[in-house]
Amino acid sequence: MKLIERYIFRRAAVMFLATLLPLLGIVWTTQALTNVNLVTDSGQSIFAFLKLATLILPSVVPIILPFALVIGVTQTLSVMNTDSELTVLSAAGSSRMSIIRPVIFLAVGLSVLSFAIDNFVEPYSRVAVRKMIATAHADLLSSVVQENAFRKLTDGLYVQVGARRGGGVLQGIFVADSRDPNFELVYYAREGAVDEKSSALVMKDGEVHRKLPDGDVSVIKFDSYAFDLTDMTKMASEANIRAKDRDLFYLLDPDPTDSAYKRAPLAFTAELHRRFTEWTFPLLFGLIALVVSSDARSHREARVHPMVSALGAALVIRWMTFYAGNSAEDSLWFVPLMYFVPLATGALAIHQLASNRRLDIPMTWKEKLSELMIRLRLVRSAGAEGESAS
Repeated sequence: MKLIERYIFRRAAVMFLATLLPLLGIVWTTQALTNVNLVTDSGQSIFAFLKLATLILPSVVPIILPFALVIGVTQTLSVMNTDSELTVLSAAGSSRMSIIRPVIFLAVGLSVLSFAIDNFVEPYSRVAVRKMIATAHADLLSSVVQENAFRKLTDGLYVQVGARRGGGVLQGIFVADSRDPNFELVYYAREGAVDEKSSALVMKDGEVHRKLPDGDVSVIKFDSYAFDLTDMTKMASEANIRAKDRDLFYLLDPDPTDSAYKRAPLAFTAELHRRFTEWTFPLLFGLIALVVSSDARSHREARVHPMVSALGAALVIRWMTFYAGNSAEDSLWFVPLMYFVPLATGALAIHQLASNRRLDIPMTWKEKLSELMIRLRLVRSAGAEGESAS
């Protein structure tokens, strides 16, 4: 690259990073905080939370990258135009490609990075997050042994333990089970323990109260009672792996016996086509940013700020592809739309740049009518009238 191209590339890259990091921090924080209750309720350590928060990052980066690039490029070129740098380049005979080329290099590099993250890094992190969440849900021992606190194990099932002693002995056990609408069960036990092998809460020296819908209550005392938790632990410990959690090679040739594939085969097809289209967004959004901000403009010339125009167009395109991708999970007719939107937008942007056209504020209907009348020679332009008068 030429010296001026390296200069533009460096400024755009620095502005891109300055935009990416705060946006990434905000989105990552909001995503990580949604799992705070899961980690605290299951008794996980702060390191488990940090690991979970780190694994969320790859799913956030591909979404933020294109928008950070739009902001970085438009802001860089707008500042250069304000400082008259673009005007000096144009006056010195420099072609518009000296501005376009470094931005394209940056956008292509980010597209390759987005492809790698989207197809290889993100599926691995998604699977790791789901397994970690499933393990936290299935860790009943850490949930039960919270002293003097009610813990909700599942809908309608609550457990409270008075104290924990050595050897895993629990004292003062209280269990409320209202999962069956026909009756409610309340267990009291002097002591007990969690048997991890059989996934059961073994209670000793206690009683169970059974309340029927008519209000009758029966009380049964027991010396030993095993409260079975097998079904709940089995369901909680199984990570639900979906189409978004699979890598590219699996999506190209999915296992026909996969339960998730049997339930929603179109979801795997839609996800495959999403992987083939969304990695191009950095390049596409870079072209949009160039269209609206790569030409030299006078400070007196009225126009919408390039960042507003570029972000508005990027949000519309992102929404259209997002809608097409979600709809493709129900109908294959939306798959062509997933390709048409970025291809058509990219073709229009390339045509605009190749023809060296400028984006101007649309004329009002009065201005359009006046221009039409001048073309039809029904009226004379102001410049022509001045020449005839002189």
